[in-house]
Amino acid sequence: MLNVLFITADQWRGDSLGVAGHPLVRTPHIDALAAEGTAFLNHYANAAPCSPARACLYTGLYQMTNRVVRNGAPLADRFDNIARAARRVGYAPTLFGYTDQSADPTVLPPGDPWLRTYEGVLPGFDVRVRLPEDEKIWLSWLRDRGLDFSDKWEAHRPVGATSRVSNAPPGYSADETQTAFLTDAFIRWMGEQNAPWFAHLSFLRPHPPFVVPAPYNTMYPPEDVGGFHRAASVAEERELHPLMGLALDNTDLGWFVPDGDGLVADLTEAEFRQIKATYYGMLSEVDAQLGRAFAAIKSAGLWDKTLIVFTSDHAELLGDHYMLGKGGFHDESQHVPLVIRDPRRGARGNVVKAFTEAVDFYPTLTDALDAAPRHVGDGRALTPWLNGETPAGWRDAVHWEFDFRDVAGQSVETATGLDSVSLNLAVLRTERYKYVHFAALPPLLFDNLADPANLVNLANDPAFLPVRLEMAERLLSWRAKHLDQTLALKELTGDGVVSRTVTR
Repeated sequence: MLNVLFITADQWRGDSLGVAGHPLVRTPHIDALAAEGTAFLNHYANAAPCSPARACLYTGLYQMTNRVVRNGAPLADRFDNIARAARRVGYAPTLFGYTDQSADPTVLPPGDPWLRTYEGVLPGFDVRVRLPEDEKIWLSWLRDRGLDFSDKWEAHRPVGATSRVSNAPPGYSADETQTAFLTDAFIRWMGEQNAPWFAHLSFLRPHPPFVVPAPYNTMYPPEDVGGFHRAASVAEERELHPLMGLALDNTDLGWFVPDGDGLVADLTEAEFRQIKATYYGMLSEVDAQLGRAFAAIKSAGLWDKTLIVFTSDHAELLGDHYMLGKGGFHDESQHVPLVIRDPRRGARGNVVKAFTEAVDFYPTLTDALDAAPRHVGDGRALTPWLNGETPAGWRDAVHWEFDFRDVAGQSVETATGLDSVSLNLAVLRTERYKYVHFAALPPLLFDNLADPANLVNLANDPAFLPVRLEMAERLLSWRAKHLDQTLALKELTGDGVVSRTVTR
């Protein structure tokens, strides 16, 4: 049996890696991992934010099937997932960090504490370190090191900052980040194991707040970070679609910067550039900690006995379209990294530019572990790519969904005059076109080659109506083909149960 190290870094853009050709960001340890394995450069998350994105990643099911539509939407207990699959073949899959999968209320008593948080643990995982949003376990660790912060916001508050956005470092060092804390815990745990292991190292960074200790806070000058994909003004960006107006007019800076006041859309060019520079520093900080984890695996003599996967749940808009965060129809929110090193596979330094999706991870892992899946997933195993082969009939498009309902507060419902089930979209993106279909809002159509920033909506242009129709029909066919087939591909006959398999 192989060891398995499954790494997620929260909110990492797919273009922000050395191996992806980024001209500035330095990620030497991830790049070295890719040099020994396979990098998937057109890999996309299938949903956002965290809980929906991870539900697709963990189960191999699109949002339209798993129905985790927002943070706090329960994941039905009937679905298989990567942890349960690993347990079936003898692993004790162990979590370091979080999975953000809300518990199924139909299998728990009404008073169960897991029903009061969206930060549940994916069924099947043992928990070594759970690091929820309050970060209390990390704060306790800092307290033992002589740093006593009242809460996470005090911990992350830049020391000596003279403006609302700066490169001032927090009150903890590069050896005391949440990433370092989880890496330390993983390394200690690995040293305790005497059998093949499965670890899920789920890092919070580079998720906001955007702050990072020295030397990473000054590693990237703001003037060097490049431009942004966006219209000439916030007003023009807002006019593109009602969803853009809703986002630009309601996204508070305080979610991203400690003590930040005002709207994200009101940030200056200099402030957006500083946030981008800080974000890049956060990436390098995570990469450095991954270097420590990889060195420990090598020191233990386990490097060639360990399957390593690095990816992200979703990406980060990072000033593109005058926004921060994730969600919606923009590539910048959904294009994420994926690097896989399987020591048994022949490909080394392989770069895949074909479209791949988060739902492909579940069948890839079950294939690698020889664990029979318990449901018919929506993805396809990436195993042929890991062997340097090109699978026949591979997809020529990617898909994602975004649900912007507010079940508890009804804020979006009130603002739009629509009910909760009408507030969602689905995206079909080919190399040339992107089509966005809304349940109750106007559609969007972009020419990715002529308009890579997706600023010009062609949906109502008569010259592009045939393209819009073709893309809408393709999206409808995709949804029809990916209805849950787990029991639909079985039939009870006089000779017993007959089962069929499919290749998506």
